[in-house]
Amino acid sequence: MLDPVPLQNLVPVPGIVGLLVLGLAVVTVWSSIRIVDAYDKEAYTVFGKYRGLLEPGISFVPPFISETTRFDMRTQTMDVPRQEAITRDNSPVTADAVVYLRVMDAKKAFLEVEDYKTAVSNLAQTTLRAVIGDMELDDTLNKRQAINARIRRELDEPTDEWGIRVESVEVREVNPSDEVQRAMEQQTGAERRRRATILEAQGQRRSAIEQAQGDKQSNIIRAQGEKQSQILEAQGDAISTVLRAKSA
Repeated sequence: MLDPVPLQNLVPVPGIVGLLVLGLAVVTVWSSIRIVDAYDKEAYTVFGKYRGLLEPGISFVPPFISETTRFDMRTQTMDVPRQEAITRDNSPVTADAVVYLRVMDAKKAFLEVEDYKTAVSNLAQTTLRAVIGDMELDDTLNKRQAINARIRRELDEPTDEWGIRVESVEVREVNPSDEVQRAMEQQTGAERRRRATILEAQGQRRSAIEQAQGDKQSNIIRAQGEKQSQILEAQGDAISTVLRAKSA
């Protein structure tokens, strides 16, 4: 029988070690490279300690012991879920909005708040309910720009501490309850009927006035015609009398 071939004779041990070292080196180098997009910044920590911000481009960080958090520095849109509120005159309404925000200080956004999007969303929901609750129903339906401006002012101070700037707020819809909408439709229908009645009465009055003025003018013209006819007739009689006198 043939003797078995030792394993170390089939695969050289130094070759295996070299491959492992090469693979570890590649992984180490790859873990230390961070590529940041042009519109991003990344906060990085080493052993949990904040070390700074990575600017757009290629950066190198300590491998295996560092972590990074990405922040989009562009203007972002955030939907505020539909909220139920009670106006100052006790009318239930629902409203939703869109918030346009931008990260101005990525360090604050990383250190001062856990999740700035969730924080801004919750704050916007609370502020939307509070602003609508401080207004009457007619104002919530007609003064949309005032609501937008007030919500933005209310969001400015707390979000500034988080390194976030709220650029604008747009309330998309403010809807009264079904019962209030039916009452408003009935009121609008009654108002339309009232205006139609007024316009009809004004039209009839104007027509009567115009007819009376026409009759008056017609009578005047008729009287003037009769007067003129009498004058002409009298003149004709006078001329006839003179001619008869001359003939006699």
